[in-house]
Amino acid sequence: MHIHVLGSGAGGGFPQWNCNCPNCDGLRKGTIKAKKRTQSSICVSSDGINWVLFNASPDVLQQIQEFPPLQPARAIRDSAIAGIVLIDAQIDHTTGLLMLREGQARREIWCTEMVRQDLTSGNPLFNILDHYCGVNCHEVPTDGKTSFEIPGVDDLRFIAVALKSAAPPYSPHRHDPHPGDTIGVLIEEISSGKKCWYSPGLGEIEPHLPTYFRQADCIMVDGTFWTDTEMPDMGLMPKRAREIGHIPQSGAGGMMEVLDGYPNARRVLIHINNTNPILRMDSAERAELKRRGIEVAFDGMDIIL
Repeated sequence: MHIHVLGSGAGGGFPQWNCNCPNCDGLRKGTIKAKKRTQSSICVSSDGINWVLFNASPDVLQQIQEFPPLQPARAIRDSAIAGIVLIDAQIDHTTGLLMLREGQARREIWCTEMVRQDLTSGNPLFNILDHYCGVNCHEVPTDGKTSFEIPGVDDLRFIAVALKSAAPPYSPHRHDPHPGDTIGVLIEEISSGKKCWYSPGLGEIEPHLPTYFRQADCIMVDGTFWTDTEMPDMGLMPKRAREIGHIPQSGAGGMMEVLDGYPNARRVLIHINNTNPILRMDSAERAELKRRGIEVAFDGMDIIL
């Protein structure tokens, strides 16, 4: 199984266009050791020819241009993207669908019923796309047991797991969470049995999740914030990391502590906020991750299982 990281940053990317935190300012001025990041997305393939895109970030056109296998040029209009799986209905994971509107072939999209509702009501992207390429929407089961496959993508199957999370601000049920607002996905290559767990947004280690972590050869999870109070400490927003649905890396019950329990898996942090000190390659926080054997995803990263 080939996993390619198209984008590794959180919403806004890195540097964020309007942010002058020490990380963003330092990257622009060249005073810190760090790399630019687009907004989070991965693509997965078993044969290297047909790919599944996970989320469509606002940076999707740049991401496709920087990964030639997604444009194989077999015909006058062509794409290697056989299907798109949406983890949630958040702006930074869905806006790119508008950038993929050209062509006659309808977009094949797999998402939960909650995400479908949000993208036809509060933020009606699917309705807009019906005026262009159109959408074939396939419902993703979230019981954590029922697998689904994507036609044209041989040898891969997927199991979606509902995660506790708030729906987007524009959702009609923003303050009334439903199962399926956010999912994590266990991706399996059938022929080899290799598995990857993917959840770029994770607010809580719910009792059912360790079962999937234990199966995974690669655990790719939420790396948004280093501390729970990262945003309030910088004066950027009053809410803590856990309040907005992200487990911080440090502190009791943090992501480092969680991942320490799965030393045999390749452990990768993705969806990294522009304020997070792990973006600095020479930071003490980055060194602590390295000591624990935890990797930090970067744009263009390839993982072969």
